[in-house]
Amino acid sequence: MSLNLSALASQPRLLLEVPLKPLQGSRFQPTGFPDLGAATYEHNQVNMLLVESAQSMANRLEAVCWDEAADDLVAPLRGLPYVKVVSDGKIATNSILESHRINSPYILEGADKSFFDKLKTELGAMATGRVDLKLLANVLLKYDANALVHGVFLAKKELAGGRLRLPRMLSAFIEAENANVVASGGVKKDEVDPSGDTKKGFGHVPFHRDEFTAGKITAFFNLDLAQLRGYGLPKEAETLLAALSLYKIQKVLRDGLRLRTACDLEPAGAVVIKRPEESFTLPSIAELEKELPVLIKAASSSFANPVVTEVKYTKA
Repeated sequence: MSLNLSALASQPRLLLEVPLKPLQGSRFQPTGFPDLGAATYEHNQVNMLLVESAQSMANRLEAVCWDEAADDLVAPLRGLPYVKVVSDGKIATNSILESHRINSPYILEGADKSFFDKLKTELGAMATGRVDLKLLANVLLKYDANALVHGVFLAKKELAGGRLRLPRMLSAFIEAENANVVASGGVKKDEVDPSGDTKKGFGHVPFHRDEFTAGKITAFFNLDLAQLRGYGLPKEAETLLAALSLYKIQKVLRDGLRLRTACDLEPAGAVVIKRPEESFTLPSIAELEKELPVLIKAASSSFANPVVTEVKYTKA
């Protein structure tokens, strides 16, 4: 095995920063929030903008691991455990695509309680007393390794009284500095009936639109290595999860920065390693794609058998 992560062995965090720029032009559209719009703020008298939130980046870091055409994990990650949901004989969703991962209602709230009952049995030791995070981590590794990377909250009273939660081990966000609004707009035209009832979709409908420019756009990544080691997982699984996290970072930088139609970004320079200060070289995506199948096989004794757990969903 050629992948060398020894420089991270005693480090609490891996902190990365990556300069970004619009793929075309200078404008981009940041994430928006209901009743708020774009998240603008001031820091040290500099106009700042949240381009992509931590919760959205978690979804994007998972999305790049899924091959939509094959309806399966991307080739280097096949063999990782996850939960597949089948409804009316068709694949409906899975724990990698669901925002709440294995806490998805399609997994835990349907009439099929087989997987829910497995969790109750395997996590039953925590019905009272302190939550055993090591036990929780091992159970999550068994059924959905991605949930360990991106965090989970099993908000069901039957599962340790709804106290089972893990924070994100890998988190990310994108910020912009010296951000300025580009106010524009347009009109939805109706040449047949320009003065028609706009409430029903007829007539000319003018609208406004805010995009932004920025002097600097930066993606930030934080891999909590201390949290990973605290789970007490087998060494093979620990190495796999670290490599999987690095792969997600490299993959989203290469393939996952088209955040919206009007927000298509690309790296504007090399990845900057802020911590550790000691020498560490981020493995390339080609190196990670080569090593991950080996790491998955080495850690496979910790996975469910079969590795993909199927749940049938019908409304309870």
